[in-house]
Amino acid sequence: MVKRVIYIHGFNSSEKSYKAVRFGEYMANYNVEYCVPRLSHEPLHAIIQLEQLLTPNSVLIGSSLGGFYATYLSQRYQLPAVLINPAVKPFLLLSSFLGSNYNPYQDTHYELNKSHINALKALFIAPLKQPSLLYLLQQTGDEVLGFEPAVKYYSQCKQHIEFGGDHSFKHFESTFESIVDFLKIT
Repeated sequence: MVKRVIYIHGFNSSEKSYKAVRFGEYMANYNVEYCVPRLSHEPLHAIIQLEQLLTPNSVLIGSSLGGFYATYLSQRYQLPAVLINPAVKPFLLLSSFLGSNYNPYQDTHYELNKSHINALKALFIAPLKQPSLLYLLQQTGDEVLGFEPAVKYYSQCKQHIEFGGDHSFKHFESTFESIVDFLKIT
């Protein structure tokens, strides 16, 4: 029985992201603990933060970079996870963000360096060990990551692909029932 739902936000986002808040409102209808931690910009610190929240009855929802983290945690700890327009290889994209950065949603300045990129490379799992634990929600209009890498990487997983949309996953609320069904939240 699911007791804890952990929502994992993306790069330069926060626990106050639209999707995190909206899904949290929906979770108020269920007898579960809903957690949305404010993650560190350092990948290994973020993973440690998330690992400290895990219980045997946890399930994961991750968006963008949070989808990458959710994939890693799902495969390592055998936990179900829903991935929303996930980053497949964030170490490739984030290499262009090396140096000083600002997260307006957390109001923090930070440095992104090569050690962070290397940490992300170390978290990449290929091939997926237990694809049946993963559910991909992907919109083809994702202007940040593109949809093809995710559709290919998660080809052995349950998939819900919508044409159009964008990186924010337009009409996210329309997927809530399928998320709850997949994660077996009661």
